[in-house]
Amino acid sequence: MSLSNHPIRRVLVSVYDKAGLDVLAPALAQAGCAVVSTGSTARQLSRLGLSVQEVSDLTGFPESFDGKVKTLDPHIHAGILADRSKADHVRQLRDLNIEPFDLVVVNLYPFADTVRQDPDDQAAIIEKIDIGGPSMVRAAAKNSGTVLVVTDPADYPLLANRISSGQGFSLAERHWFASKAFSYTAAYEASISQWAGNHWPRPESLDVTGLGSPESDDDAQGQELEDTGLATTLTRSWNMLHALRYGENPQQSAVIYTDPLSQDSFAQAEQLGGKAMSYNNYVDADAAWRSVWDFAPHIAVAVVKHNNPCGLALGETVAQAHLKAHACDPMSAYGGVIASNSPVSLEMAQNIRPIFTEVIVAPDYDPEALSLLQSTKTNLRILKVRRPPQGTVQIHTIDGGLLAQSMDRIDAAGDDPRNWTLAAGQQVDEATLMDLHFAWRAIRSVKSNAILLAKDHAAVGIGMGQVNRVDSCRLAVDRANSLADGERRAIDSVAASDAFFPFADGAQVLIDAGIKAIVQPGGSIRDQEVIEAVEQAGISMYLTGTRHFFH
Repeated sequence: MSLSNHPIRRVLVSVYDKAGLDVLAPALAQAGCAVVSTGSTARQLSRLGLSVQEVSDLTGFPESFDGKVKTLDPHIHAGILADRSKADHVRQLRDLNIEPFDLVVVNLYPFADTVRQDPDDQAAIIEKIDIGGPSMVRAAAKNSGTVLVVTDPADYPLLANRISSGQGFSLAERHWFASKAFSYTAAYEASISQWAGNHWPRPESLDVTGLGSPESDDDAQGQELEDTGLATTLTRSWNMLHALRYGENPQQSAVIYTDPLSQDSFAQAEQLGGKAMSYNNYVDADAAWRSVWDFAPHIAVAVVKHNNPCGLALGETVAQAHLKAHACDPMSAYGGVIASNSPVSLEMAQNIRPIFTEVIVAPDYDPEALSLLQSTKTNLRILKVRRPPQGTVQIHTIDGGLLAQSMDRIDAAGDDPRNWTLAAGQQVDEATLMDLHFAWRAIRSVKSNAILLAKDHAAVGIGMGQVNRVDSCRLAVDRANSLADGERRAIDSVAASDAFFPFADGAQVLIDAGIKAIVQPGGSIRDQEVIEAVEQAGISMYLTGTRHFFH
């Protein structure tokens, strides 16, 4: 048989999603195709006027075990896998009295949909792990030299046209459909792998600890990989949500993908108003959204620009939190992103109205607030995200590979002030300790090297992204003292550093600015030098033993 175009005479159809069959069925009927089908698909095609042979009639074996066994049969797979360009395969088909298939149309049980609907119903989820469907798809894709495989209902109109015209599909076209089918089954299996990895962790009974030394270096390395808590093989799939106008810059193309097992996450935000989201909008809004949830259950608002907070504050009300966050750096807030972990009130919306803002993201909006924003800020991208950040792994691409790490959260022992070590000065009062705790939580969101000054549960000066800590200290102090109508906000503020001071010079910048307390990880070989400088200045310094670099 030629590997070029050939007419489609015999077709296998087995689909969970019946959408589009009304487009396909008339073409199959008009072309006089012999159709083999399963269960509910056969019944639907019959209702559409097609004469259909049930798989069980072809195989001579009834569908059994709740439909789990129906297409796993040589009468099906031999008809798919026989390579008709080989005379021996053609002879075997004849000897076995098996008719080959020209076209296989299959889509699979909705595994990811089932996970999203009820993540805790394991029985229902397991039932939606398709076995026969992927086998047929992969078999047809492997044999794309002579078989066409179609898995996407969006391709049915083209398929119907080619069947009706008798044109068929070229070898290059069959290969393309096969590639698409392999991607389809790979994504399906990746979703199952992801779910199973999350719900069926390695049990302690398989831990080799205590069973003696590993037999080889490879065994030791394997155990070390297991101990990271990260997968030894990272198997994930992502579904394209839509294309973006461009990436970070106009010459870069970009799209947004979503996790098929996730719902109501930031990537699936409901947009309630404004222009389409850009790549940079997503990056900044995600950073802002994550930063405010570091403070839950307290009401928090963040203002982010270029993936860095230019304001972050707590408040008794969401409007108060926003005003305090905005006051940190009103200049940088222009064209920024605002995030709140509490519903946006009318008062907050009124305060935002005169400020040019690219995006606002919140768990909800009071009706009056939403109406005001929609009617007066038509370009403002208004996002509603129904749940806090849930991610557990961060992934960063490098040339030829990926870096993966567990998500940095404010949950280490050193993040709790009760575990801090007073290294210099006197124990601070409760209000100052609460400001230090706020500053320590806020520093997690700031790009390294990071210094943050805070007062009254609000950032008043932020130094970020500098290549040395002294410059970050100077930047934080300068912003604290130059962005509030001449008010020297650094005086009597507290300071947090995301990593240790390598020398006393950075701490000295803060001391000279009039801060009253510092919190930092410690761990430098010159810790004592820093402690002595702080002690001599008569201020207090706590060591956390925990670092929060953010590159």
